[in-house]
Amino acid sequence: MVNLKNRSAEIEIMDDLACEGPVVDQTLRELETINTLLGGNYVTLNGIDELIKDKPYTQPLTLVDLGCGGGDVLRLIDAQLKRKNIDANLLGIDANPAIIQFAQKHTNQRNISFEASNIFSSSFQQKKFDVAVATLFFHHFKNEELVSFLKQLHHQVTTGIVINDLHRHWFAYYSIKWLTALFSKSSMVKFDAPLSVARSFSKKDWQIILQDAGITNYTLRWMWAFRWQIIIKK
Repeated sequence: MVNLKNRSAEIEIMDDLACEGPVVDQTLRELETINTLLGGNYVTLNGIDELIKDKPYTQPLTLVDLGCGGGDVLRLIDAQLKRKNIDANLLGIDANPAIIQFAQKHTNQRNISFEASNIFSSSFQQKKFDVAVATLFFHHFKNEELVSFLKQLHHQVTTGIVINDLHRHWFAYYSIKWLTALFSKSSMVKFDAPLSVARSFSKKDWQIILQDAGITNYTLRWMWAFRWQIIIKK
């Protein structure tokens, strides 16, 4: 049985920023399907609702999606904001140019743009947003990297941050391992999906990370399917 006491340091295939081609495209399509079927996207959308409710935006809301993948979450965010009659300019950031190309190809909304960029770069640090979201992204980083980055990101946003990431739990690990073994056509998904759970977080992990980052105004709650939702308010 896998040891899930601590976060795994093993590297995912997706962490190779040079990976490209059909396997990446297939992986992005499957990840969109998995998140849709398991209801994981609701964690992000609900978090944004909670963060911006009663906020009077006189200018278009600016939002960045960190590790945006194929852009599916941004398209859902855009649709949700439009239903609420909120004008917004949305930016998707991913360090892999091949993933950004996929997102651009599958996104038609004019108010959504994408950029191949490293979140630790000085150019990204100079950007400002109302809201930052990260869906299944932060488990790719070590705790000390997250502490440093969250300190930085907290200064870059005016409204707050929404984090949607996995709960490190044996049921989540074996469920996704078996499901992807049976139904996935992507070798990357089969390898990365259970490893993502092993690299993810306990409640205590998040409490320590946020404390070390000096962030105190937040809510942290468990949501289906084995997700942590963190809403950080300025």
